[in-house]
Amino acid sequence: MLSNLKDLPLYDLAVIGGGINGVGIANDAAGRGLSVFLCEKDDFASHTSSASSKLIHGGLRYLEHFEFRLVREALAEREVLMAKAPHIIRPLRFVLPHRPHLRPAWLIRSGLFLYDYLGKREKLPASRKLVLDHQGPLKQNIVLGFEYSDCAVDDARLVILNAIQAREKGAELVTRTECIAAEVIDDVWLLTLRHQQTQYQICAKALVNAAGPWVERFLKETLKLTSPYKIRQIQGSHLIVPKLYEGNYAYILQNEDRRIVFTIPYLHEYTLIGTTDQIYQGDLEQVEITQQEVEYLLAVVNLHFENSLIQSDIIETFSGVRPLCDDESDQPSAVTRDYTLAMTRVNGAVPLLSVFGGKLTTYRRLAESALDELNCYFPELRPEWTEHEPLPGGEYFKSMESLIRGIQLRIKNIPLEIATRWANSYGTRVWQLLREIYSFDDFGINFGHGLYQLEVDYLIKVEWVQSVDDILWRRSKLGLKFNGAEIVLLDNYLQNVLGNQQSKIA
Repeated sequence: MLSNLKDLPLYDLAVIGGGINGVGIANDAAGRGLSVFLCEKDDFASHTSSASSKLIHGGLRYLEHFEFRLVREALAEREVLMAKAPHIIRPLRFVLPHRPHLRPAWLIRSGLFLYDYLGKREKLPASRKLVLDHQGPLKQNIVLGFEYSDCAVDDARLVILNAIQAREKGAELVTRTECIAAEVIDDVWLLTLRHQQTQYQICAKALVNAAGPWVERFLKETLKLTSPYKIRQIQGSHLIVPKLYEGNYAYILQNEDRRIVFTIPYLHEYTLIGTTDQIYQGDLEQVEITQQEVEYLLAVVNLHFENSLIQSDIIETFSGVRPLCDDESDQPSAVTRDYTLAMTRVNGAVPLLSVFGGKLTTYRRLAESALDELNCYFPELRPEWTEHEPLPGGEYFKSMESLIRGIQLRIKNIPLEIATRWANSYGTRVWQLLREIYSFDDFGINFGHGLYQLEVDYLIKVEWVQSVDDILWRRSKLGLKFNGAEIVLLDNYLQNVLGNQQSKIA
């Protein structure tokens, strides 16, 4: 066995899971000089990390559960991430309508004061009290509100940008590749991986289990180990409806069960509504919104807005499972969103780090904490670096307006909608997309709704795209617009390109 191990590639670190936590850890580790391998059994961000409320926020409601450390860290990270990825993260003002029988005004004011000053707030305006008139979208009996700042984000692209940066730092990242076995032999991890019908093996000095909702199952079924913590699988679901109101404000709506629901402006022509909190015990591959969740979200919205919604207004839904560390809270909404890292020394010496819980906003700090745990195994580890280095597309970024204008100057007659989407998706990396392209005529096949062959080829080459869903739902959100015939056209092209690539490899 020893001679066989010597024939296999040996990495410092192997990471299981291509959600935000796994990719964030891989990126941080690669930038500190470790050789890193990451495998994801599906596509990057294909589960929890693309099913969030798409916010970078401190978590105002966590203050009620006295999670001051988490809120402070998240508020600090909000500032850091705005600077790292200004193309996919944008400031957003939130309005909290006051319903006095749920929370008194003094309590909300106190919470917002803490929210303003608990973390360093340098770029966003402070909270303020609002007297609401009858010109807005809310019901006329709501006359008082409060306004504060947080940020919106393209969650799936945040994962992709970290993956791209990790690769540029030297990491190897593979999708559609499942770790089906792992054991310690001769003081290293031997991992057996399966990609389609092919199996292969690698070795690693340390293993990170960042499998998200599968973290406990991976420990028990794949590693044959006892999990140090239990997971509470909490389903969160969202609705997408036509734009519910004008203006670029989000609303945070209080409900009788003391939970909150967001309504968030989404992609210029929609409103995103969510989220729910309920225990999930089903198949993690088939998470879908329930009728109860649909009715709950519609009821909360209709309590607040003059324009009522009915089920037929719903354009799309999405659901994800948040793998939260079980703190024995009575209510799903009260389970901590903080993260827990568990270090296990398998066979007395070989490190296994498992990630429990966490939230999108604090992924970078989670990664730093993970590297702190691993530091004693890698004494040559370089210092922390991720706080100040932009993510791909954030380099030399001046403003969204100037970038859009630059695209329009480069490509005469390009529709504003395409230039805007590219600027928001790729930031300054749009110039790699447009390398040697100077004319609208060079975009190639038009698949519809501003998606051209030029962009599809780039996504295949640079962003690990393997399926239509990768393109339409995670690299973009054009799935909201594509019809069946357009999807078939795109799929045929994609399979032809990928088939030709496989033929050349064979």
